Amino acid sequence: MNKPHITAILAVTALSFSAGAMAIRMSKSEHKASEKRIEGEYKSALKSCDSFAHNARNICLAEAKRTEKIAKAELNAKYKPSSLATYEAGITRAKADYSVTYAKCNEGVGEVRDVCRQKAKTALAGAESDAMARLKAAKESSTDSNEHLRDI
Repeated sequence: MNKPHITAILAVTALSFSAGAMAIRMSKSEHKASEKRIEGEYKSALKSCDSFAHNARNICLAEAKRTEKIAKAELNAKYKPSSLATYEAGITRAKADYSVTYAKCNEGVGEVRDVCRQKAKTALAGAESDAMARLKAAKESSTDSNEHLRDI
């Protein structure tokens, strides 16, 4: 065998093990219990924000929402694993991080606030682009592995 075939076989083997690990899903009852836990933690975080005022409260609320949204997106990715679910979790994380950063930018004034907001938008665009690149790579990888299987 030549080197490309060995590499292809190793790649297919690695992908089959990772696909096997992804095939293990959580049960519906585990999913519901985790959702309730996340909601409880979110409500608790919201109550802790009551002690803050003005922008500090807004930042606290944004952080609580970020934590909840990311936890739910990751939970859904575990419950129904796929490259699309992983992509959606990445997008959710990027948007939630943006919301918190944007709230923090409001502490500044004038040009400082504007620069902060622009950096936040740039970071969001970069994170969205990274998530899309990972999704495309995962799709290409699964397509490539299927093609190698036909050759074997």
